[in-house]
Amino acid sequence: MMARLQPMNLRTLNNLTKKTFMRVAVFTFAFAFAALLAVAAPPQSKPSSTGFYRLMLGDFEVAALSDGVAVRELDKLSNKPREVREALARDHETLPVALSINAFLIHTGSKLLLVDTGAGELFGERSGHLVSSLRAAGYQPGQIDAVLLTHIHGDHSGGLSIKGERVFTNALVYVDKRDLDFWLNAAEEKAAPPAKKTSFRQAHATLDPYVRADKLRPFEGAGELFPGIRAVSAYGHTPGHTAYLVESSGQRLLLWGDTIHIAESQFSDPTITVEYDVDPKAAIASRLKLLAEADKNGYLVGGEHISFPGLGRVWAEGKGYRWIAVSSSAMPLVD
Repeated sequence: MMARLQPMNLRTLNNLTKKTFMRVAVFTFAFAFAALLAVAAPPQSKPSSTGFYRLMLGDFEVAALSDGVAVRELDKLSNKPREVREALARDHETLPVALSINAFLIHTGSKLLLVDTGAGELFGERSGHLVSSLRAAGYQPGQIDAVLLTHIHGDHSGGLSIKGERVFTNALVYVDKRDLDFWLNAAEEKAAPPAKKTSFRQAHATLDPYVRADKLRPFEGAGELFPGIRAVSAYGHTPGHTAYLVESSGQRLLLWGDTIHIAESQFSDPTITVEYDVDPKAAIASRLKLLAEADKNGYLVGGEHISFPGLGRVWAEGKGYRWIAVSSSAMPLVD
């Protein structure tokens, strides 16, 4: 005899419905979440940079330091805009160009020497990162013994002072006297066209704190400033523009300041100048001289406006030269 089915009461039915609904809901959510995890892309790993690149030059430790970039319409700044645009196009570069601002730290074993200081607070948020890069490399601004300026321009001397205060509180600042006589000269500032007067004001803002503290050490022309560190006159870009030849245990590195601004075109055509050149003809002559010496002697070269870390060698090619960036695998790195 078949058993009679007992009818469910309303409460039992409601409880069963709720349980079933919750099970279905949990299962649906879990399934949807698993599907989302399966198809969602992982978060992007943004490009990162420590801001420094370190190597050994003989017994010296050298670190290229990034201050950031300056965004510039390089064709409009040059005396040969069409040639510059064509060269940039060949290298698949687009205008405006994010121009590297590099500086270099030399640890001789007894001295910490900084070549150039970046732009400080003068060029906006995309630059002014030298102190962060210095700290990332393991050093503090107060440990710098001397700052060697290639010249007085906002992106090279601008990092000396922030809001009127010296950044490198224990450092002496070395610069060719010709630059001081020009950029800190009231008569030169008065005679300058309006567009150029900003550079004079910036020079005072960043250098005057060192003048007041008796921390400025002008030198005149080429010569040895420290053991293994020699000033090389490269006048033209500014009246006292200077390169520094660093030598240790037979290895040499030429830090040449603003000898090259536009790597894509000025190596192949060294007669290309930029509007920042105070004396364009002299700048061309200095550029040709340093390029020839770098090619002949096989110097490692450090360029302040060549893509970070700005290190490479120069080879003669045709009527011009070619830049060979030195890869990290070819450099004696510091562990």
